[in-house]
Amino acid sequence: MLAEKPGIATRDLTPLIGTEVRCDVETLLSGRIAKELRALLETRGVLVFPKAGLTEAQQVTFTRTLGNQAVETYGLTEENRDQPPTFKISLDPKETSFAGSLRGSLFWHLDGSMSEIPVLATILTARRLSPTGGQTEFCNTYAAYEALPDSDKQMLAGMRAMHANWGLQRYYNPEPTYAEFTQARKAPCRTQPIVWTHRSGRKSLVIGATAAYVEGMDPTESQDLLVRLRDWATQPQFVYRHEWTVGDLLMWNNTGVLHRALPYDPQSGRLMTRTLLEGEEPFA
Repeated sequence: MLAEKPGIATRDLTPLIGTEVRCDVETLLSGRIAKELRALLETRGVLVFPKAGLTEAQQVTFTRTLGNQAVETYGLTEENRDQPPTFKISLDPKETSFAGSLRGSLFWHLDGSMSEIPVLATILTARRLSPTGGQTEFCNTYAAYEALPDSDKQMLAGMRAMHANWGLQRYYNPEPTYAEFTQARKAPCRTQPIVWTHRSGRKSLVIGATAAYVEGMDPTESQDLLVRLRDWATQPQFVYRHEWTVGDLLMWNNTGVLHRALPYDPQSGRLMTRTLLEGEEPFA
């Protein structure tokens, strides 16, 4: 059932994550429901606007109704920072020069895990789709933390993990050349708390494919913990899987949601455009 709110109708897609939002494009772009959308994003993690059909310019306008649009970290130059473009998400090198590194999108991750302040939200529009695969999965790391046994919560308190591009690279390029490895090491890396205590008082897990190791732990025990936490957080009750239709608009709360794309043919033409909301809270 769709629940009526001022200017919008909503329907929860799973008990713990994901809400469908229906409203007209004019309302979406006006900013009149921005406060309601941000509140819904905080509680539900993922918002789905079916077949919204926004142009790239409209996607930018919508993003800016919700907060400051973040500058993309992929190769943006000073002269175009005043009007950040949408960013192409594709595994096809004919679409983007970053197709190789975007292979990391196929593994559970949090956008901005190597930053002091990660992006608040990611907004994605489906432009072209693959005939098979390419669904996007999301997991609620707030709910996953809350459901942990008290013994795990006590154990994780104060623990930190190193997040690094070379850690992510191991997933999609397990035998890099030394040149590829040293290039990956040049990217910023940062230790983050495994449990993020937010200003709101809520707590979420900071894990995923960029987490290379846990500080101060034996390497094997470190991997054991990170894999166990990932498997815990990605259990079906914490996950929403989106089956895309061209024109769908999705946004997710990057402070408490991991995501990944399911495998698809890089030559299929699948293309998404992304905008980001600037982060407002550092990891803590």
